[in-house]
Amino acid sequence: MKQALVSDLIAALGGDLVGASDVAISAIAPLEDAGVDAISFLSNPKYEAQLATTRAGCVIVHPKQAEAAAARHGAGTTASCIVTPDPYLYFARLTQWWAAHMRKPRAAPAIHPTATVAADAVIGRDVEVGPHAVVESGAVLGDGVRIGAHTIVEQDARVGAQTRLEPHVVFGRDCVIGERSLIHSGAVIGADGFGFAPTKGEQGVEWVKIEQLGAVRIGDGVDIGANTCIDRGALGDTVIADGVIIDNLVQIAHNVKIGRGTAIAGAVAIAGSAEIGANCIVAGAARINGHIKITDGVQIGPTANISNSIDKPGAYAGMWPFEDAASWQKNAAALRGLYELRQRVRALEKKTT
Repeated sequence: MKQALVSDLIAALGGDLVGASDVAISAIAPLEDAGVDAISFLSNPKYEAQLATTRAGCVIVHPKQAEAAAARHGAGTTASCIVTPDPYLYFARLTQWWAAHMRKPRAAPAIHPTATVAADAVIGRDVEVGPHAVVESGAVLGDGVRIGAHTIVEQDARVGAQTRLEPHVVFGRDCVIGERSLIHSGAVIGADGFGFAPTKGEQGVEWVKIEQLGAVRIGDGVDIGANTCIDRGALGDTVIADGVIIDNLVQIAHNVKIGRGTAIAGAVAIAGSAEIGANCIVAGAARINGHIKITDGVQIGPTANISNSIDKPGAYAGMWPFEDAASWQKNAAALRGLYELRQRVRALEKKTT
């Protein structure tokens, strides 16, 4: 089992040390589960009491918890603490360092013998193509790209340097993704958008398919979750800007545009030609209608149904109708007492008749 000293972590990630620097760490764990060989973190002050009971060999804490950390050591615990202004961010960077330095090293990048790579595909340096993967004609893979087992990169698609496509991804023809991005297993990028023209047939309505002639353009540093689907544009492209993070099981329809740094949680559905601004947050199972625009800096609550454009930053919630979150919470609270209020009104009506 690999181990790192707390001093190694400080050297790599910074922070101020409280306690011993030679504590050996072999795991990252929650405060309540951590053993003496684990490092944990405290980002929410309401859990500060757990500092006194955790067995973690090292805890990452905010300066406001530094005194409690020092008291922990004063009580005789043979452990350390790392003091930093943002423990959760430090934890995130720690996980990246851990994945790079503490896991079993990967084999040297190579194209697996069972993979199929077209003769005219452009393959950069240090590219890995996994078992039974397919790279079609005209595709371009940048330096350091990793293509997982059974993944397909279709004709004329382009994958930027250091981007990773996990196993069983379909990356459609003409689609583009930038550098340092990640697509998780089961995602389909560039399926046809849901475009059909109705016509009257002999047995009722028939649907005539509209060929989807656009593509999907994805920026740098984008993370796309498992089994998410992003449809190609009907004419222009579906566009996902730099730094967007998308959870599992999200549906993004044709010609949607999503701005830089926006976060979209699981089971969200975004209808065609909707535009979402930069630095927005869309919570789980929210629904966004087609052809509407949402400005920058909007937070949409879980299961909200956004039926109209939003031109003012802020928090919005509610299934029907949606409104600003504060108003919706007040109305929801009133709704809980609606039956009791109805009974009281009935009782008063009986007294007055």
